[in-house]
Amino acid sequence: MARGPVSDCDWRGRVTRPPAAERRSPNLLLSVIVAAYNEAETIESALRRVRQVVGLRLEIIVVNDASTDGTRQILEGLAAQGLLDKVIHHDKNQGKGAAIRTGIAAATGEAIVVQDADLEYDPEDLPALLLPIRARQADAVYGSRFQGGPRRVLYFWHYVGNKFLTLLSNMFTNLNLSDLETCYKLVRADLLKKLPLSSNRFGFEVEITARLAQAHARIWEIPISYSGRTYAEGKKITWRDGLAALFHIVRYNLFVPAHLDTWRLPAK
Repeated sequence: MARGPVSDCDWRGRVTRPPAAERRSPNLLLSVIVAAYNEAETIESALRRVRQVVGLRLEIIVVNDASTDGTRQILEGLAAQGLLDKVIHHDKNQGKGAAIRTGIAAATGEAIVVQDADLEYDPEDLPALLLPIRARQADAVYGSRFQGGPRRVLYFWHYVGNKFLTLLSNMFTNLNLSDLETCYKLVRADLLKKLPLSSNRFGFEVEITARLAQAHARIWEIPISYSGRTYAEGKKITWRDGLAALFHIVRYNLFVPAHLDTWRLPAK
């Protein structure tokens, strides 16, 4: 994938003249939410890589979900250095989804994305993900790990499980996504802040996809790179989260929150 200033390439990574809509909004602020739980070994490297991305105005918000390994102290030091813009601490561990909701509430950018603290996702992919939103073509952009980008080869059954969950979700939402469980879901802030999100753990990925579909959001997918972790390296998701995702797919798609008209987008 081509790298460089966001105005030098289109969402396919090809060098081109930027769309007129993008030229009208070159200073769009992207809020990057990092939900951290016991990530002392990688959090500083992850934040430095995000801050080094060229061509983006960034607001970095870290939500420490009651870490016990020194992550809190590291974040306080990095905040004092100006490496991140906001750090929020949960007194009790509430789960990834709850931490993301805290970050969404604190975000002030025009678009919002979640960045894992474990270096599995490359922040250099963010400029390409932002392009369809800058061009006013999308309300949300998913970074797909299965559309040809470079990725580390790891667990076969994780791949099968993700494909099955994606297929099942697509059957309910009538979307044709290739990667439901991707962390990189970049969404317009004005829409994301309206969505009625309630998941506290890894069900967040299923819930936000269901809510975006119910909101009639325009969703795009773009290939990204992926460097997954092994369990020895700190990966947290397990087969139990996969089983829970099955329940969440049914729950969030069949039971739509009230007042749909207040957060559904007008037909286009």
